[in-house]
Amino acid sequence: MAILKSLVAVAWADGRVADEETEVIEALLQAFEATASESHEIRKFAEEKKSLDDIPLTELSFDDRRQLLQHAVLLTYIDGEQDASEKKFLDDLCERLRIPAQESTALMTQAEDRAKKFLDLL
Repeated sequence: MAILKSLVAVAWADGRVADEETEVIEALLQAFEATASESHEIRKFAEEKKSLDDIPLTELSFDDRRQLLQHAVLLTYIDGEQDASEKKFLDDLCERLRIPAQESTALMTQAEDRAKKFLDLL
């Protein structure tokens, strides 16, 4: 749930939630086998603008933080492009997640490569 809530904040990074971003969140609800109650909670959470301050950092493990960063990169590309506000959000997210710069750069590069390959399939 913490990763999904965090991804909702990422979806809001450019000031709006695109349909493609909503589709990714819905797919992740299914992939993470969220219950009906959890799915409802995430959908309600997504109705209003979210920010970095809404990310439940204390609920994210070491591995969760890295997984979140990679999903976040994908989500910023899902509407076709990553804009400057989304890039800044990711940089700020890395700081909040306390992922060292060298590691976060490698994680984001890998995720960007995957995202670009995925977008070519659309």
